[in-house]
Amino acid sequence: MNFSEDLKLVAKRVVWFKTPEETLQDPKLFLAHLMTYGTLDDIATGMRYYPDADFDLVLKDPPAGIFDRRSWNYWNLRFHHKPVPALPQRTFPGSDIVDD
Repeated sequence: MNFSEDLKLVAKRVVWFKTPEETLQDPKLFLAHLMTYGTLDDIATGMRYYPDADFDLVLKDPPAGIFDRRSWNYWNLRFHHKPVPALPQRTFPGSDIVDD
């Protein structure tokens, strides 16, 4: 799949541990990172290529461990999710430990 150069630059900036092409193959991962770590320009670029519905879907089934409290609250309010649901948390197998 071909991705635009500006989108690949954003992917490289917000998901530093994968190649831009790998990142963009997983829209949920990319958008969650964009919504958490992206600058205003990064977000504007992402919004040119992904509809609001895609951003909203990430909030409805978020990957755990990416969103921080501030970005989680902002995006849920932006998409009129009231009350804002609890921040997604990772659980560790075989343990009662929860990452928050």
